[in-house]
Amino acid sequence: MIESPAQVATGFAEAWNAADADALADLFAEDADFVNVVGFWWNTRSQIKHNHAYGFRRIFPRTVMTLDKVAVRELGPDVAVVHAAWSLSGQVDPSGEPAGDRSGVLSFTLSRSADGRWLAVSAQNTDRVPGA
Repeated sequence: MIESPAQVATGFAEAWNAADADALADLFAEDADFVNVVGFWWNTRSQIKHNHAYGFRRIFPRTVMTLDKVAVRELGPDVAVVHAAWSLSGQVDPSGEPAGDRSGVLSFTLSRSADGRWLAVSAQNTDRVPGA
């Protein structure tokens, strides 16, 4: 069970590295929003799971995500914002060729459920632009 806000970020990276869309989706509320790095906006846990599963099969099958920094800001006893800077290696392009390393920041808005578990109600993933 996710007992602290920071565990949502670490759980995301663990699920990513295992290419486990089920575990990744379990970090989100049923009606969560997720905006990915290219601006796709998914509105349910089911969409988050489906689209990450596709990505794990086609684009990210051998990627490794490393969290470089995690910051938590609790806004009250049951609400928190988490930012996680990440690095990614091993991505391939649509032809299967290496796509190069990437980095970015994930932002999560979390709510503590009635059973005490922290769940993401919203997340946005942003690529860092080299040289910007």
